[in-house]
Amino acid sequence: MKIVFFGTPDFVLPILDLLHKTFRDRSNESGVVAVVTQKPKPTGREQKLTYSPVDTWAYKRDIEVIHELASSPSADLGILAAYGEIIPQAVIDKFKFGILNVHPSLLPKYRGASPIQAAIASGDTQTGVSIIRIDTQMDHGPIVSQFKEDIAGTDTLETLRLKLFERSAQVLVELIAPFIQGKINLREQNHDEATYTTLVKKEHGLIPSKYIKKALLGKEAAGSWVIPFIKDYSLTPAPRSIEAFIRALTPWPGVWTQVNLAGDKKQPPRRLKILKAHLDEGRLIFDEVQLEGKNLVSWEEFQRGYPTAKLE
Repeated sequence: MKIVFFGTPDFVLPILDLLHKTFRDRSNESGVVAVVTQKPKPTGREQKLTYSPVDTWAYKRDIEVIHELASSPSADLGILAAYGEIIPQAVIDKFKFGILNVHPSLLPKYRGASPIQAAIASGDTQTGVSIIRIDTQMDHGPIVSQFKEDIAGTDTLETLRLKLFERSAQVLVELIAPFIQGKINLREQNHDEATYTTLVKKEHGLIPSKYIKKALLGKEAAGSWVIPFIKDYSLTPAPRSIEAFIRALTPWPGVWTQVNLAGDKKQPPRRLKILKAHLDEGRLIFDEVQLEGKNLVSWEEFQRGYPTAKLE
């Protein structure tokens, strides 16, 4: 069994690790013959080239690293997890059994780039993972397997993503043999029920201060709050939805609002990051905040340090 893995970030490494350990040839060589991952990018002030976690993982194990989709080698099976691009048919055709995609939602719900963030921000109590055989449309192919996972009231993007991908690794490895033997009946998605997410951007972390002020008092704000990374979706700006939004974008890109330190509207507002919060009897309570350019502090420490500060 020759496998090519398509992926980039660190949270997909549990899948790659288990494939590497499970599928070996007669010489005990890894069945993962290559990885296809994003090119190294310049980062930081010095613009030093930074390689993706998948790239680094493969380099350490002397497994071929490919940065161009068109250069993907032929193999028995492709496995895709958080690669970041639509795979063209010419690449899919290189694989005898196609390419399986590990997508962290219960498809057709939350297709696209940000399904975990969307599930938490929407206040869902349950999500899951779908393993599909890909086609040339986004998260559109038939379902090979799905499992459900509860969303805890304390789950952040980071904690929920870790749970989903660690469990996905075992589920994926166990289904590969019956899949290639044709023992699994694939299920077409109900495309009429599809919902979509987009890539989360840094600016999406802004929570208008008018919503924050109400939530700290345990009240809902008027109007609808558009969640920019979920297509055609809005919710009521209430303490519970704001707390969930904070968890959905933790640790990246993080959420923030604007504050005026002098309480004087003539002064330009500053950005205040909200790093951690919780609910107490229906009120939003800040735990940890960070003023731009300053260190992380508790909300109480911030209020003592800036007694005249007001949310803009």
